[in-house]
Amino acid sequence: MRLYLAPLALLAVAAPVVAEEVSPADRLRHEQMLVLDTHLDTPEVFEHPGWRFDAWHDRDFDKSQVDLPRMEAGGLDGGFFVIYTPQGPLTPEGYAKARDDALLRAVAIQRVVAENEGKMASATTADDAARLQREGKRIVYQSIENSYPLGLDLGLLTTFHKLGVRMAGPVHFRNNQFADSATDSPRWKGLSPLGKQWVAEMNRLGMVIDVSHASDAVFDQVLALSKTPIIASHSGPRAIFDHPRNLDDARMKKLAEAGGVLQINSVYLVAIDNDPARDAVRKRQDDWAVLDDAVRRQLIADKAAADAHNPYQRADFELFMKSLLHAIAVMGVDHVGIGADWDGGGGVIGMEDIAALPKITARLHAAGYSDADIEKIWSGNVLRVLRAAEAYAAK
Repeated sequence: MRLYLAPLALLAVAAPVVAEEVSPADRLRHEQMLVLDTHLDTPEVFEHPGWRFDAWHDRDFDKSQVDLPRMEAGGLDGGFFVIYTPQGPLTPEGYAKARDDALLRAVAIQRVVAENEGKMASATTADDAARLQREGKRIVYQSIENSYPLGLDLGLLTTFHKLGVRMAGPVHFRNNQFADSATDSPRWKGLSPLGKQWVAEMNRLGMVIDVSHASDAVFDQVLALSKTPIIASHSGPRAIFDHPRNLDDARMKKLAEAGGVLQINSVYLVAIDNDPARDAVRKRQDDWAVLDDAVRRQLIADKAAADAHNPYQRADFELFMKSLLHAIAVMGVDHVGIGADWDGGGGVIGMEDIAALPKITARLHAAGYSDADIEKIWSGNVLRVLRAAEAYAAK
Protein backbone atom coordinates (compact mmCIF):
# COMPACT_ATOMS: atom_id res chain seq x y z
CA MET A 1 0.00 0.00 0.00
CA ARG A 2 1.08 3.56 -0.69
CA LEU A 3 -0.95 5.39 1.95
CA TYR A 4 0.44 8.77 2.90
CA LEU A 5 0.20 11.16 5.81
CA ALA A 6 1.46 14.62 4.92
CA PRO A 7 3.79 16.31 7.41
CA LEU A 8 2.02 19.18 9.14
CA ALA A 9 4.59 21.60 7.75
CA LEU A 10 3.41 20.81 4.24
CA LEU A 11 -0.31 21.12 4.81
CA ALA A 12 -1.90 24.19 3.27
CA VAL A 13 -5.18 23.21 4.97
CA ALA A 14 -6.52 20.22 6.86
CA ALA A 15 -6.62 17.13 4.66
CA PRO A 16 -10.14 15.86 3.88
CA VAL A 17 -10.98 12.27 4.72
CA VAL A 18 -11.59 9.94 1.77
CA ALA A 19 -15.31 9.20 1.57
CA GLU A 20 -16.47 6.66 4.12
CA GLU A 21 -18.30 4.52 1.53
CA VAL A 22 -14.89 3.21 0.40
CA SER A 23 -14.31 0.09 2.46
CA PRO A 24 -10.82 -0.92 3.63
CA ALA A 25 -10.94 -3.78 1.11
CA ASP A 26 -11.80 -1.42 -1.75
CA ARG A 27 -9.15 1.03 -0.62
CA LEU A 28 -6.55 -1.75 -0.66
CA ARG A 29 -7.84 -2.87 -4.07
CA HIS A 30 -7.38 0.67 -5.41
CA GLU A 31 -3.89 1.04 -3.90
CA GLN A 32 -2.70 -2.16 -5.53
CA MET A 33 -3.70 -1.00 -9.02
CA LEU A 34 -1.75 1.20 -11.41
CA VAL A 35 -3.90 4.34 -11.51
CA LEU A 36 -3.44 6.99 -14.22
CA ASP A 37 -5.44 9.99 -15.39
CA THR A 38 -4.92 11.19 -18.96
CA HIS A 39 -5.62 14.90 -18.50
CA LEU A 40 -4.03 16.77 -15.61
CA ASP A 41 -4.06 20.53 -16.25
CA THR A 42 -2.08 21.12 -13.05
CA PRO A 43 1.04 22.54 -14.81
CA GLU A 44 -0.93 25.75 -15.29
CA VAL A 45 -0.69 26.39 -11.53
CA PHE A 46 3.00 25.50 -11.38
CA GLU A 47 3.67 29.10 -12.32
CA HIS A 48 1.46 30.66 -9.62
CA PRO A 49 3.58 32.59 -7.07
CA GLY A 50 4.40 30.47 -4.05
CA TRP A 51 2.50 27.38 -5.23
CA ARG A 52 4.20 24.12 -4.23
CA PHE A 53 3.44 20.69 -5.62
CA ASP A 54 4.65 19.02 -2.42
CA ALA A 55 2.07 20.82 -0.22
CA TRP A 56 -1.52 19.74 0.41
CA HIS A 57 -3.84 22.36 -1.10
CA ASP A 58 -7.61 22.75 -0.99
CA ARG A 59 -9.87 23.40 -3.99
CA ASP A 60 -12.10 25.76 -2.00
CA PHE A 61 -9.15 28.02 -1.29
CA ASP A 62 -6.71 28.05 -4.23
CA LYS A 63 -8.83 26.02 -6.70
CA SER A 64 -6.15 23.35 -7.19
CA GLN A 65 -7.15 19.69 -7.30
CA VAL A 66 -3.84 17.85 -7.76
CA ASP A 67 -0.67 17.88 -5.69
CA LEU A 68 1.80 15.28 -4.49
CA PRO A 69 0.18 14.62 -1.07
CA ARG A 70 -3.26 14.22 -2.64
CA MET A 71 -1.85 11.94 -5.36
CA GLU A 72 -0.63 9.71 -2.57
CA ALA A 73 -3.79 10.03 -0.48
CA GLY A 74 -6.03 9.31 -3.48
CA GLY A 75 -3.90 6.54 -4.92
CA LEU A 76 -3.21 8.38 -8.18
CA ASP A 77 0.05 6.95 -9.50
CA GLY A 78 0.35 9.59 -12.18
CA GLY A 79 -0.85 10.54 -15.62
CA PHE A 80 -0.45 12.95 -18.48
CA PHE A 81 0.51 16.44 -17.30
CA VAL A 82 -0.74 18.92 -19.86
CA ILE A 83 1.12 21.60 -21.80
CA TYR A 84 -1.86 23.84 -22.52
CA THR A 85 -1.72 27.00 -24.64
CA PRO A 86 -4.78 29.23 -25.21
CA GLN A 87 -5.76 29.79 -28.81
CA GLY A 88 -4.36 33.03 -30.23
CA PRO A 89 -4.18 34.65 -33.65
CA LEU A 90 -3.09 32.52 -36.60
CA THR A 91 -0.15 34.78 -37.34
CA PRO A 92 3.65 34.39 -37.16
CA GLU A 93 3.65 36.54 -34.02
CA GLY A 94 0.88 34.49 -32.41
CA TYR A 95 2.62 31.22 -33.25
CA ALA A 96 5.94 32.45 -31.85
CA LYS A 97 4.44 33.55 -28.54
CA ALA A 98 2.50 30.28 -28.17
CA ARG A 99 5.62 28.25 -28.99
CA ASP A 100 7.61 30.03 -26.30
CA ASP A 101 4.80 29.68 -23.75
CA ALA A 102 4.48 25.97 -24.46
CA LEU A 103 8.23 25.41 -24.11
CA LEU A 104 8.19 27.27 -20.79
CA ARG A 105 5.30 25.07 -19.59
CA ALA A 106 7.29 21.97 -20.53
CA VAL A 107 10.25 23.33 -18.56
CA ALA A 108 7.95 24.02 -15.58
CA ILE A 109 6.84 20.38 -15.59
CA GLN A 110 10.45 19.21 -15.61
CA ARG A 111 11.30 21.68 -12.83
CA VAL A 112 8.58 20.29 -10.56
CA VAL A 113 9.74 16.73 -11.26
CA ALA A 114 13.31 17.70 -10.39
CA GLU A 115 12.21 19.47 -7.20
CA ASN A 116 10.51 16.26 -6.08
CA GLU A 117 13.20 13.81 -7.12
CA GLY A 118 12.69 10.51 -5.39
CA LYS A 119 8.91 10.97 -5.22
CA MET A 120 8.10 11.44 -8.90
CA ALA A 121 9.78 10.91 -12.26
CA SER A 122 9.24 11.55 -15.95
CA ALA A 123 7.95 8.72 -18.14
CA THR A 124 8.19 8.41 -21.92
CA THR A 125 7.30 4.77 -22.66
CA ALA A 126 4.41 2.54 -21.71
CA ASP A 127 6.77 0.26 -19.78
CA ASP A 128 7.98 3.18 -17.64
CA ALA A 129 4.68 3.27 -15.74
CA ALA A 130 4.97 -0.12 -14.05
CA ARG A 131 8.68 0.40 -13.38
CA LEU A 132 8.14 3.74 -11.66
CA GLN A 133 5.22 2.35 -9.69
CA ARG A 134 7.48 -0.41 -8.38
CA GLU A 135 10.03 2.24 -7.40
CA GLY A 136 7.36 4.10 -5.44
CA LYS A 137 7.48 7.18 -7.68
CA ARG A 138 4.60 9.16 -9.17
CA ILE A 139 4.53 8.92 -12.97
CA VAL A 140 4.74 12.06 -15.11
CA TYR A 141 3.87 11.72 -18.77
CA GLN A 142 3.48 14.91 -20.82
CA SER A 143 0.84 15.85 -23.38
CA ILE A 144 -0.02 18.87 -25.50
CA GLU A 145 -3.55 20.25 -25.46
CA ASN A 146 -3.91 22.33 -28.64
CA SER A 147 -1.13 22.03 -31.21
CA TYR A 148 -1.46 25.72 -32.06
CA PRO A 149 2.06 26.43 -30.62
CA LEU A 150 3.58 24.38 -33.46
CA GLY A 151 2.65 27.14 -35.88
CA LEU A 152 3.27 25.94 -39.42
CA ASP A 153 6.41 23.99 -38.43
CA LEU A 154 5.69 20.31 -37.85
CA GLY A 155 9.36 19.88 -37.00
CA LEU A 156 8.50 21.27 -33.58
CA LEU A 157 6.72 17.99 -32.85
CA THR A 158 10.17 16.39 -32.81
CA THR A 159 11.35 19.05 -30.35
CA PHE A 160 8.48 18.35 -27.98
CA HIS A 161 8.94 14.61 -28.42
CA LYS A 162 12.56 15.00 -27.32
CA LEU A 163 11.28 16.94 -24.28
CA GLY A 164 9.15 13.92 -23.34
CA VAL A 165 5.75 14.67 -24.87
CA ARG A 166 3.93 11.49 -25.89
CA MET A 167 0.38 12.68 -26.59
CA ALA A 168 -1.11 15.67 -28.38
CA GLY A 169 -4.43 16.98 -29.63
CA PRO A 170 -4.72 19.14 -32.74
CA VAL A 171 -7.15 21.79 -31.52
CA HIS A 172 -8.92 23.38 -28.54
CA PHE A 173 -12.04 25.57 -28.24
CA ARG A 174 -11.45 27.45 -31.51
CA ASN A 175 -10.40 26.40 -34.99
CA ASN A 176 -6.69 26.65 -35.73
CA GLN A 177 -4.25 25.89 -38.53
CA PHE A 178 -4.68 22.13 -38.11
CA ALA A 179 -8.35 21.41 -37.54
CA ASP A 180 -11.87 22.48 -36.69
CA SER A 181 -12.90 22.63 -33.06
CA ALA A 182 -16.05 20.99 -31.71
CA THR A 183 -17.05 24.39 -30.33
CA ASP A 184 -16.46 26.61 -33.37
CA SER A 185 -18.04 27.05 -36.80
CA PRO A 186 -16.45 24.73 -39.39
CA ARG A 187 -13.60 26.21 -41.39
CA TRP A 188 -11.78 23.20 -42.81
CA LYS A 189 -14.65 20.69 -42.72
CA GLY A 190 -12.40 18.57 -40.53
CA LEU A 191 -8.62 18.55 -40.79
CA SER A 192 -6.74 21.15 -42.79
CA PRO A 193 -4.11 19.94 -45.30
CA LEU A 194 -1.48 20.71 -42.62
CA GLY A 195 -3.60 18.81 -40.11
CA LYS A 196 -3.45 15.68 -42.24
CA GLN A 197 0.34 16.00 -42.29
CA TRP A 198 0.21 16.46 -38.49
CA VAL A 199 -1.52 13.06 -38.15
CA ALA A 200 1.20 11.37 -40.21
CA GLU A 201 3.97 13.02 -38.20
CA MET A 202 2.35 12.05 -34.90
CA ASN A 203 2.26 8.44 -36.09
CA ARG A 204 5.87 8.58 -37.30
CA LEU A 205 7.09 9.82 -33.90
CA GLY A 206 5.04 7.30 -31.92
CA MET A 207 2.87 9.93 -30.23
CA VAL A 208 -0.73 9.18 -29.24
CA ILE A 209 -3.33 11.29 -31.06
CA ASP A 210 -5.93 12.89 -28.78
CA VAL A 211 -9.25 13.94 -30.38
CA SER A 212 -10.84 15.66 -27.37
CA HIS A 213 -12.00 19.16 -28.40
CA ALA A 214 -11.97 18.20 -32.10
CA SER A 215 -15.09 18.36 -34.26
CA ASP A 216 -16.97 15.23 -35.32
CA ALA A 217 -15.51 15.61 -38.82
CA VAL A 218 -11.99 15.75 -37.40
CA PHE A 219 -12.71 12.66 -35.31
CA ASP A 220 -13.89 10.78 -38.41
CA GLN A 221 -10.89 11.83 -40.49
CA VAL A 222 -8.29 11.13 -37.80
CA LEU A 223 -9.82 7.71 -37.18
CA ALA A 224 -9.50 6.94 -40.90
CA LEU A 225 -5.97 8.36 -41.31
CA SER A 226 -4.16 7.28 -38.16
CA LYS A 227 -2.06 4.14 -38.40
CA THR A 228 -2.40 3.58 -34.65
CA PRO A 229 -5.32 3.67 -32.19
CA ILE A 230 -6.34 7.09 -30.90
CA ILE A 231 -7.89 8.35 -27.68
CA ALA A 232 -10.15 11.11 -26.47
CA SER A 233 -8.21 12.09 -23.35
CA HIS A 234 -11.04 13.94 -21.59
CA SER A 235 -14.44 13.54 -23.20
CA GLY A 236 -17.72 11.80 -22.48
CA PRO A 237 -20.89 10.29 -23.97
CA ARG A 238 -23.26 12.64 -25.78
CA ALA A 239 -26.07 10.36 -24.63
CA ILE A 240 -25.52 11.59 -21.07
CA PHE A 241 -25.21 15.28 -21.98
CA ASP A 242 -25.78 16.57 -25.50
CA HIS A 243 -22.72 18.75 -26.02
CA PRO A 244 -20.43 18.91 -29.10
CA ARG A 245 -17.44 18.14 -26.85
CA ASN A 246 -18.91 14.71 -26.18
CA LEU A 247 -19.10 11.71 -28.52
CA ASP A 248 -22.25 10.06 -29.80
CA ASP A 249 -22.69 6.32 -29.32
CA ALA A 250 -21.99 5.55 -32.98
CA ARG A 251 -18.59 7.26 -32.86
CA MET A 252 -17.83 5.67 -29.50
CA LYS A 253 -18.38 2.27 -31.08
CA LYS A 254 -16.16 3.17 -34.05
CA LEU A 255 -13.44 4.33 -31.65
CA ALA A 256 -13.59 0.98 -29.85
CA GLU A 257 -13.58 -0.99 -33.10
CA ALA A 258 -10.38 0.85 -34.08
CA GLY A 259 -8.73 -0.07 -30.79
CA GLY A 260 -9.07 3.40 -29.28
CA VAL A 261 -10.06 4.58 -25.83
CA LEU A 262 -12.52 7.15 -24.47
CA GLN A 263 -11.21 8.69 -21.25
CA ILE A 264 -14.23 9.86 -19.24
CA ASN A 265 -14.37 13.54 -18.30
CA SER A 266 -16.09 15.04 -15.27
CA VAL A 267 -16.92 18.36 -16.96
CA TYR A 268 -19.42 17.93 -19.78
CA LEU A 269 -22.15 16.27 -17.72
CA VAL A 270 -24.45 19.27 -17.23
CA ALA A 271 -24.59 22.81 -18.58
CA ILE A 272 -21.59 24.86 -17.37
CA ASP A 273 -22.57 27.27 -14.61
CA ASN A 274 -20.89 30.61 -15.37
CA ASP A 275 -22.09 33.04 -12.70
CA PRO A 276 -20.30 36.43 -13.08
CA ALA A 277 -20.04 37.05 -9.33
CA ARG A 278 -18.63 33.59 -8.67
CA ASP A 279 -16.26 33.82 -11.64
CA ALA A 280 -14.89 37.12 -10.32
CA VAL A 281 -14.15 35.50 -6.95
CA ARG A 282 -12.52 32.48 -8.60
CA LYS A 283 -10.21 34.75 -10.58
CA ARG A 284 -9.06 36.35 -7.32
CA GLN A 285 -8.29 32.88 -5.96
CA ASP A 286 -5.48 32.50 -8.53
CA ASP A 287 -3.36 34.72 -6.26
CA TRP A 288 -4.16 32.77 -3.07
CA ALA A 289 -0.54 31.92 -2.24
CA VAL A 290 0.53 35.57 -2.00
CA LEU A 291 -2.52 36.97 -0.19
CA ASP A 292 -2.32 37.94 3.48
CA ASP A 293 -4.67 36.41 6.07
CA ALA A 294 -7.15 39.29 6.09
CA VAL A 295 -7.51 39.28 2.30
CA ARG A 296 -7.90 35.50 2.31
CA ARG A 297 -10.69 35.69 4.90
CA GLN A 298 -12.48 38.34 2.84
CA LEU A 299 -12.08 36.26 -0.30
CA ILE A 300 -13.64 33.19 1.32
CA ALA A 301 -16.48 35.35 2.70
CA ASP A 302 -17.11 36.75 -0.78
CA LYS A 303 -17.09 33.25 -2.25
CA ALA A 304 -19.63 32.07 0.32
CA ALA A 305 -21.84 35.07 -0.45
CA ALA A 306 -21.68 34.43 -4.19
CA ASP A 307 -22.54 30.75 -3.67
CA ALA A 308 -25.43 31.63 -1.35
CA HIS A 309 -26.84 34.14 -3.83
CA ASN A 310 -26.72 31.66 -6.70
CA PRO A 311 -26.00 28.07 -5.57
CA TYR A 312 -23.49 26.35 -7.83
CA GLN A 313 -25.20 24.04 -10.30
CA ARG A 314 -22.90 21.21 -11.24
CA ALA A 315 -22.84 17.47 -11.69
CA ASP A 316 -22.43 14.98 -8.87
CA PHE A 317 -20.59 11.71 -8.47
CA GLU A 318 -23.66 9.67 -9.40
CA LEU A 319 -23.90 11.38 -12.79
CA PHE A 320 -20.17 10.89 -13.37
CA MET A 321 -20.56 7.17 -12.71
CA LYS A 322 -23.60 7.03 -14.99
CA SER A 323 -21.43 8.51 -17.74
CA LEU A 324 -18.59 6.04 -17.07
CA LEU A 325 -20.90 3.02 -16.96
CA HIS A 326 -22.67 4.10 -20.14
CA ALA A 327 -19.35 4.28 -21.96
CA ILE A 328 -18.40 0.80 -20.73
CA ALA A 329 -21.76 -0.57 -21.86
CA VAL A 330 -21.36 0.91 -25.35
CA MET A 331 -17.63 0.35 -25.93
CA GLY A 332 -16.60 -2.49 -23.66
CA VAL A 333 -14.22 -2.45 -20.73
CA ASP A 334 -11.16 -2.54 -23.01
CA HIS A 335 -11.87 0.89 -24.49
CA VAL A 336 -12.73 3.17 -21.58
CA GLY A 337 -10.51 5.10 -19.14
CA ILE A 338 -10.47 8.14 -16.87
CA GLY A 339 -9.44 11.68 -17.86
CA ALA A 340 -11.40 13.84 -15.45
CA ASP A 341 -9.82 17.18 -16.47
CA TRP A 342 -8.43 17.96 -13.02
CA ASP A 343 -7.36 21.59 -12.62
CA GLY A 344 -9.03 22.30 -15.94
CA GLY A 345 -12.62 22.56 -14.75
CA GLY A 346 -13.08 18.97 -13.60
CA GLY A 347 -14.51 17.64 -10.38
CA VAL A 348 -18.08 16.94 -9.32
CA ILE A 349 -20.02 17.09 -6.08
CA GLY A 350 -18.76 14.13 -4.07
CA MET A 351 -15.49 13.96 -6.03
CA GLU A 352 -14.02 17.43 -5.75
CA ASP A 353 -10.37 16.44 -6.10
CA ILE A 354 -8.17 13.40 -6.59
CA ALA A 355 -8.32 12.37 -2.94
CA ALA A 356 -11.73 10.88 -3.77
CA LEU A 357 -10.55 8.62 -6.61
CA PRO A 358 -10.92 5.37 -4.62
CA LYS A 359 -14.70 5.93 -4.84
CA ILE A 360 -14.55 5.10 -8.55
CA THR A 361 -12.80 1.79 -7.90
CA ALA A 362 -15.27 0.95 -5.13
CA ARG A 363 -18.25 1.70 -7.34
CA LEU A 364 -16.90 -0.30 -10.28
CA HIS A 365 -16.25 -3.24 -7.96
CA ALA A 366 -19.79 -2.97 -6.61
CA ALA A 367 -21.08 -2.98 -10.21
CA GLY A 368 -19.45 -6.39 -10.69
CA TYR A 369 -16.26 -5.55 -12.55
CA SER A 370 -13.17 -7.60 -11.78
CA ASP A 371 -9.96 -6.09 -10.45
CA ALA A 372 -8.30 -6.83 -13.80
CA ASP A 373 -11.01 -4.95 -15.71
CA ILE A 374 -10.93 -2.00 -13.30
CA GLU A 375 -7.17 -1.72 -13.74
CA LYS A 376 -7.65 -1.69 -17.52
CA ILE A 377 -9.89 1.35 -17.05
CA TRP A 378 -7.39 3.06 -14.76
CA SER A 379 -4.28 2.47 -16.86
CA GLY A 380 -4.16 -0.67 -18.98
CA ASN A 381 -6.12 0.70 -21.91
CA VAL A 382 -4.23 3.94 -22.36
CA LEU A 383 -0.90 2.17 -21.95
CA ARG A 384 -1.95 -0.30 -24.64
CA VAL A 385 -2.57 2.62 -27.02
CA LEU A 386 0.78 4.20 -26.12
CA ARG A 387 2.51 0.87 -26.67
CA ALA A 388 0.89 0.54 -30.10
CA ALA A 389 2.12 4.03 -31.05
CA GLU A 390 5.65 3.09 -29.93
CA ALA A 391 5.56 -0.12 -31.95
CA TYR A 392 4.48 1.65 -35.14
CA ALA A 393 7.22 4.27 -34.78
CA ALA A 394 9.81 1.54 -34.25
CA LYS A 395 9.09 -0.08 -37.62
